[in-house]
Amino acid sequence: MHEQPMGRPGPQAAPTRAYATTPDGLIHYAEQGRGTPVLLLHQTPRSWDEYRDVLPLLGARYRAIAMDTPGFGASDRPAGPWSIELFASGVLALCDALDLERVALVGHHTGGVIATEVAARAPERVSALVLSGVPYVDAARRAKVAKRPPIDEVTPRPDGSHLMDLWTNRLSYYPDDRPDLLDRLVRDALNVLDRVEEGHRAVNAYEMENRIGLVQAPALVLCGELDDYSRPDMAPLADRLGADTELLPGTGVPSVDHRPDLFAAAVTRFLEKVL
Repeated sequence: MHEQPMGRPGPQAAPTRAYATTPDGLIHYAEQGRGTPVLLLHQTPRSWDEYRDVLPLLGARYRAIAMDTPGFGASDRPAGPWSIELFASGVLALCDALDLERVALVGHHTGGVIATEVAARAPERVSALVLSGVPYVDAARRAKVAKRPPIDEVTPRPDGSHLMDLWTNRLSYYPDDRPDLLDRLVRDALNVLDRVEEGHRAVNAYEMENRIGLVQAPALVLCGELDDYSRPDMAPLADRLGADTELLPGTGVPSVDHRPDLFAAAVTRFLEKVL
């Protein structure tokens, strides 16, 4: 396992970055703090970087770990088609490599769907579950989404104009005064340009309605109030989980990195209540 310090995100000491050797290949992660482990799972096509400003906030109370889902960021690419089940295996493989018997899972968008599968597959290993901006993926949603255009997929062109497409595809989801947030997403997307849509496809193929009843952990359903993509699914998702709900004001799809203060505070309040 190779460790590498990273740039200082805030007033606390810098997180540690490392690689864990697993049956699914090398999995990259960043961590900060000590105590109860809280594992953070990013949206598609992001990386651990989505949580870089959340890590020092949660790390003040917990051992906060932000991983790169297999295939994304600096983690190895799995062979074959990507799926939520495959990503969930990577999460559990990292937990095994780090000797984490039980963790609190926090997932944003795709990361939340992965967290749901982990909690369904290994309920004894999940102490709490926070789902942020997560769709309730049942048959009706799968049929609806199948008719929508891709979210991030672009067609490479010799003049490089497809790089601008990456930006414009997401522009409406991001605040006008924070181009830096969209820049971070595009940088991550470029790392998986040839498979940039596969995380979204994996979500839309997942039969959540057949798995969510296996979740036993206490749960919180979070969503940015401006996240029109996922906010309508808060109620059905919370109903199936018996979960608490909370809206984060003034933010939308990029709530994790747009308002890390609000995000970390909501997660901390919930974990203090249930752990």
